[in-house]
Amino acid sequence: MIRLFVRPMPLALILIFATFIPMLMAGVRIVQIPAELLPEDSLRLTVAPVSHWLHSIAGLLFGLLGPLQFARALRARFGVLHRLSGRVFVVAGLGMALSGLALLAQVESIATALLDIARAAFSVALFVALVLGVRAARVRDRSTHRAWMIRAYAIGMGGATVALVMFPIYLINGAPITGHASDLVFVSWWLVTIGLGERVIAQTRHKEVYQ
Repeated sequence: MIRLFVRPMPLALILIFATFIPMLMAGVRIVQIPAELLPEDSLRLTVAPVSHWLHSIAGLLFGLLGPLQFARALRARFGVLHRLSGRVFVVAGLGMALSGLALLAQVESIATALLDIARAAFSVALFVALVLGVRAARVRDRSTHRAWMIRAYAIGMGGATVALVMFPIYLINGAPITGHASDLVFVSWWLVTIGLGERVIAQTRHKEVYQ
């Protein structure tokens, strides 16, 4: 089953499916923030409109370009486009990490310390993963470059894809979970996503060794 995740197009399609909801929400936020049309539960973010808007647009670009970057067929046929979109992907990821840290500093938190610490740690981890990925690309170490980009995507989108877990829980319970339970599920799913990314990296390297 896991082999499905290291094949080019299935990986891209799976990522598109997993990130559809957060990408849609990010697109809506890009319009809502400058128009001052944020819903009531997001009004606390109006104290940092620039950071919020940059986080939304960076997240949208990062999420949209990720599946394309990992599609091997597209890399082989459109190498120049892959490199150009890769640069945008990296800049978007760095912007998402920095704006995420800015939001943590500027906006009063309504989450537990567990989630705040996790968000800060993963923002730093995303920044580091992207820098190491770029460094590997510059020395033409493609295997290491790909591994760090997969890690970056898993870290960057791990929290956003929690809707895949929260929505089924909502359907079962008839109400969303809140408080410590919600934050624990959020962080746990983030870690699971990162773990899946590591599994993909391991399978990809195994495949490269035996080709």
